[in-house]
Amino acid sequence: MNARSKIIVVGAGFAGLQLLKHIDENAFDVLLIDKLNHHQFQPLFYQVATSQIEPGSISFPLRKILQSRRNTQIRMAEVKRIDSDNKVVETEIGNFSYDVLIIATGCKTNFFNNDLIEQNSFSLKSTYDAIKIRNSILQNFESLISIPEEEREYLLNLVIIGAGPTGVELAGAFAEIRNNILPKDYPRFDFSRLRIMLIEGSAYTLNSMSDMAKAASEKYLRAMGVEIITNVMVKNYDGNTVELNNGTQIKSRQVIWTAGVKGNIVKGLKDDVIFRNRYRVDRYNRIIGYDDIYAVGDVAYMETPKYPQGHPQVANVAINQARDLARNIKNVLLGKKLKEFEYRDKGTMATIGKKKAVVDLPYLKFKGFFAWIIWMFLHLMLILSVRNKLVIFINWSWLFFTRDTSLRLILKEQH
Repeated sequence: MNARSKIIVVGAGFAGLQLLKHIDENAFDVLLIDKLNHHQFQPLFYQVATSQIEPGSISFPLRKILQSRRNTQIRMAEVKRIDSDNKVVETEIGNFSYDVLIIATGCKTNFFNNDLIEQNSFSLKSTYDAIKIRNSILQNFESLISIPEEEREYLLNLVIIGAGPTGVELAGAFAEIRNNILPKDYPRFDFSRLRIMLIEGSAYTLNSMSDMAKAASEKYLRAMGVEIITNVMVKNYDGNTVELNNGTQIKSRQVIWTAGVKGNIVKGLKDDVIFRNRYRVDRYNRIIGYDDIYAVGDVAYMETPKYPQGHPQVANVAINQARDLARNIKNVLLGKKLKEFEYRDKGTMATIGKKKAVVDLPYLKFKGFFAWIIWMFLHLMLILSVRNKLVIFINWSWLFFTRDTSLRLILKEQH
C-alpha cells in the first residue's frame, strides 16, 4: 500500500468504532459508511424496550464521536454491493473507491427463513426496535383496561422466544414491571394475570454459560413469576397464535424473538467465502481469497485451535479483533510482521433483575447482588460519554430506590 491509502470501514458498531479509534490517521484517509448516523450500545437495548432508560442514553452521534479525527470522513448510506474487481463500494448515494475495505456490519436477527414469524414478531437489534417494543407493550397495557374480557387473553400473554442473555434480561425486566409498577399505574386492574413466558429450544436458560448461571437464572426468573418453557421449538406465529412443535398453541399479540442472529452480509463477494451467514477470514481477519478486504466482529467467521467452530458473536471479540486489525494494517504499510488474532475470553454476564445477576469469569463464577453490581459497573464503563454515564447511573439509582421510572412514554404519530 502507498502512503495515504484509502480505507473504507462499513459499519459503526463495536468493531467499526474500535477500528476508527486505532487506525493511524497520519498514514491513511479513512471513510466510514453506516446507514445510521449514530452508534448503538446494544447490551442495553432491553432497558429501552422496558422503559428503564431513554434511547438517547445509549445512542451516540458518529460525527460527535469522531470530530477530532480530521482525516476520517463519514457518509450516511446503506452499502448495496461490493465490486471487488474495481475496488468500489456501491451505495444509494454513490460509489466509493478503496485500497482497503473493512466490513464491520455486525449481525441481525435470525428468523431461520420463517417469513411469517419475521413479519409478526418483534426483534431487538436496534434502538428503533427497542422503541417499537416499548410503544407496543405500553399501548397494550392501556388497551387491557378497556377491551372486552374475551379479547384480553391475547394481550395478557407476553411471549419471549430465546433464553439467551437478551431473552433472560427482557423477561426479568418485564416481570419487575408487572410486579412493582403496573399495580400502581393501573390500581383497578389485576395485572397478576399478565403471563410472561420465556420459550427456549434447549434444556436451559443461558445455555451457553456455566451450570451455575443456568441454574441461578432459572431460579431467579421462576421466583419472579416468569413461566419458562424449555426443550420446545416455535414452529410458527401468525400475529395471534404461537404454535410450538409439541402441539401447544399460545394466544398472544406480544411476541419478541431473540432466538438467534446471523451476519449482515453485503452482496458482491464470492459465495464460497460465506459460511453460516458470516465471512470466512484468516487469523488476520482477511476474507479468504481477498488481499484487501477484511471482516471483523459478528460478521467474521474465524477458526482457531481454541475456537474451531468460530468465535462467539459478542462485543469483546469484535473490540479485540478491531484493535489487532488496526495494528496489522499499519504493519502491512511498514513491512512488519503481522500478529495473528487470539481471543482471550474475559467472561460472560447477564442480569435478571434488581440484585440478581450471574457472572462467569475464566476462574471464578458468582451470582446475586455482587454480580449485579459488577454487571452495572462494567456496562457503565463501556458507555461512551460522561454525560450518558451520569444519566444512566441516575436512572438506575432512581429505579433501585423507588422501583419505578418516569419513562413510560408512548411515542407515535398523531393523525
